[in-house]
Amino acid sequence: MRIVWSIGDPHGIGPEIILKSFLKLERYGHSFLVAGSYGVMDFYRKALDLPVELELVDSAAAPVRCGVLPVLSIGEPEIIRPGTISAEAGRLALKSLKAAAELCRDGLCDALVTAPIHKEAIALSGCEEKGHTGFLGKMFAVSAPTMMFFDPLLNLKVALATIHEPLEEVTSLIRKMDLDAFLAALANSLKTDFGIAGPRIAVLGLNPHASDGGVIGREELDIIRPCIERLSTRLQVDGPFPADGFFGSKMYIHYDIVVAMYHDQGLLPFKVLAFDTGVNVTLGLPIVRTSPDHGTGFDIAGKGVASERSCYEATLLAITIAQNRKKQTEHLL
Repeated sequence: MRIVWSIGDPHGIGPEIILKSFLKLERYGHSFLVAGSYGVMDFYRKALDLPVELELVDSAAAPVRCGVLPVLSIGEPEIIRPGTISAEAGRLALKSLKAAAELCRDGLCDALVTAPIHKEAIALSGCEEKGHTGFLGKMFAVSAPTMMFFDPLLNLKVALATIHEPLEEVTSLIRKMDLDAFLAALANSLKTDFGIAGPRIAVLGLNPHASDGGVIGREELDIIRPCIERLSTRLQVDGPFPADGFFGSKMYIHYDIVVAMYHDQGLLPFKVLAFDTGVNVTLGLPIVRTSPDHGTGFDIAGKGVASERSCYEATLLAITIAQNRKKQTEHLL
């Protein structure tokens, strides 16, 4: 497998965790590539005294030397200032992301692992998208890619029905979305990408206490429960569950995935349980994309103290998903 890392925000911890992950991953026999900036990678390599040999390449097809991390230069910033927000950094992060995704689209790389980007820097660059998921969805004409989070130690998976949306809009979005299609597509992704033959899906309610029978809102009775009942003849779907009790009682251990209705409902408990080892996965794309489950870490950028664990786990998961998709394709042939 050949994995490409997008560099993320050059003023964040992305380059550092890529370099540290490479030191752990090179022994696995896969090949790796950074799409971004040779100058940025070399800056952090020297500043943090990391024993990684870099090689500037002009093509993803360039021969790979054992123990050497090739860097495909997409752009070279004039100034590198760890911990600062800038439009230039946002532009480079997006150029890196686009180039890395194109390498996967064109079959030159098998999977993409994205280092963290900073939403404010992205906005300053003029991009309307709020993050990786929306950008890649638009790039590949996928209207609603699914954001999922996975922790390999707990075997916990959490998917979001809505992603980076203001709370005041969530109810309307849940009522408008095709929840049946969302859950069916999620089950299919679990089969293809994770090799789970009959995935068990738990769905959380939108309102506190899953509305207590309609006392606190109607979405569970009007939208969520009817959807679960319709799908029960062909999928293993249960719910809607009150979110607090579900996580507090560790009911998630009985399911392959938990579906949260909005961002913080799923991500707050997930990050409490799996902050250092969690992985962000985008489902529904024609390419494999994973990411560390944390931000740019501007407060520690350039200090050498960033943990690479989530990036390392994200890369291992990207390899696994790419291998599972390859097996699925070969099986169909």
